[in-house]
Amino acid sequence: MLAEDADLPLLTHDDPAFAGDRFHEVLDELASRTWLVRSDLGYLVLGREPGMALLKDRRLSFPAVELLELQGLSDGVIYERTTKGLMAQSGPAHARLRRLVSAAFTPRQVERLRPRLRGYLECLWHEIASAGRCEAVTALARPLPSMAIAELLGVPGDDALLARWSGSLQAVFDMDMDARRAEIEAAYEEVREYVLDLVAMRRQQPGEDLLSALVHHEQDGDRLSDDEIVTLSASVISGGTDTTESQLAHGLRLFSEHPDQWKKLGDDPALAEQATQEVLRFEPIVPFTARLVREELGVSGIVFPVGIVLFVCAATANRDPMTYADPGRFDITADRAGAQVLSFGFGTHFCAGAHLARAEITEALAFLAPRMRGLEPDGEPAFGTPTGIYTMRSLPVRFTARDPG
Repeated sequence: MLAEDADLPLLTHDDPAFAGDRFHEVLDELASRTWLVRSDLGYLVLGREPGMALLKDRRLSFPAVELLELQGLSDGVIYERTTKGLMAQSGPAHARLRRLVSAAFTPRQVERLRPRLRGYLECLWHEIASAGRCEAVTALARPLPSMAIAELLGVPGDDALLARWSGSLQAVFDMDMDARRAEIEAAYEEVREYVLDLVAMRRQQPGEDLLSALVHHEQDGDRLSDDEIVTLSASVISGGTDTTESQLAHGLRLFSEHPDQWKKLGDDPALAEQATQEVLRFEPIVPFTARLVREELGVSGIVFPVGIVLFVCAATANRDPMTYADPGRFDITADRAGAQVLSFGFGTHFCAGAHLARAEITEALAFLAPRMRGLEPDGEPAFGTPTGIYTMRSLPVRFTARDPG
C-alpha cells in the first residue's frame, strides 16, 4: 500500500504546547498504536526497528538541501554552504569527508579536554555557589559547550563568539528561514573569514587542536581543501554547541524533577557516565531525524515513493518497551542491557561529535552532583519546541552548595 493511501493518524509539528510531559504522552500513546504517523512535513516513524532500518538504508539520505528548498531557499551563501556540507553528502563523497574528519576528530582529541572541562566547571560553579540558586541554562548549560568547542579548535577565550555563531547557524533547521536569513548569512560569512585566518596560522604553526589536525591530516594522498575545512569547522561550531547545551539543560531539568536520582549521583559521582546515558535515552534533544527517500522502498507493507521525507523518532525508539524495561522511568541505576540509544542518530550519519558531547555531560554531572545538593525547581521551566533541536529556554533551580571534600 502506498503511504499516501494508508489510514494514519495526523500530527502537526508546530503545536506550541507540544513539549514537556505532553510531548512524550502524545508520542507514547501514538507509538502504542502504530509505527507510522502522517505529519504536515512528511511521515514520522515511531517504531524502533523500522526506524533503525531506515537510518541504515542507503536509499535514503539526510535532506539538508531539501529542507532549505521547502522554505523557498535555493541560492545564496546558506544554500551554497549547505550543499557542500557533510550532512548533505551521500555515497562516496560522504564517505570521503567522514573518513578525513573522523581521523582528526579522535577520542584522543576529546580526552585531552577533560582537565580543561573541569577547570571551566570550577569557574562556572564559583559564580553561582554562594547564591544557592541560578538559571541553569545561562549559568551552566550554555557556556560549557562553547568553552569546550573553543578549546577543541585551539581558540580558548573565543567561546562567546562561537556561541553566538552557533545560535545563528543552527537556525537553518528551525523551519523559519524568512525571519532569520540575514542573520544566518552574516554568521556564515564571519565564520568563513575567521576560519580561513586560523587555517593560515595553523599551516605555519600547527598545534594539538582539531583545526591543526584538519589542516595537516592526509590519508592516501587526500587532504581537505580550505573550503572543506571552513564548511566542516562551521559544522563543528554549530553542531557542538547548541546541541550539548540543550542536552545538559534537559539533564539538569530531569534531575531537578527526580531528586532521588540526583542524590544517588551526588553520593556516587562514578555513576556519571551511566547517568549521562540515561539522560540521552530519556530526553534526546534531536527527537526527529530526517531522511529523504531517493529510491522507492517498502517497510512493513507501506511503500514510500521517491521524494518523501521521513522523520525517525528517537524519542519513541529510546522508550521502546520491547527494548527497555519500564522505559518511562528515569533511573540512572537501571540495567538497560547496553541497548543503543538513537540520540546521536544511527548509520552513516551517526554524530561525529558524540564522544565529545558525552564527555562534556559526564564531566558536568560528576562535578556538579556532589556540590549542588538538594537540586530542585525554583520556578517553571520554559521549553523550546521539539522541531530541530529541542531546547530549554530557561531552567530556574535552587540548591544547597556543599564542598565535596
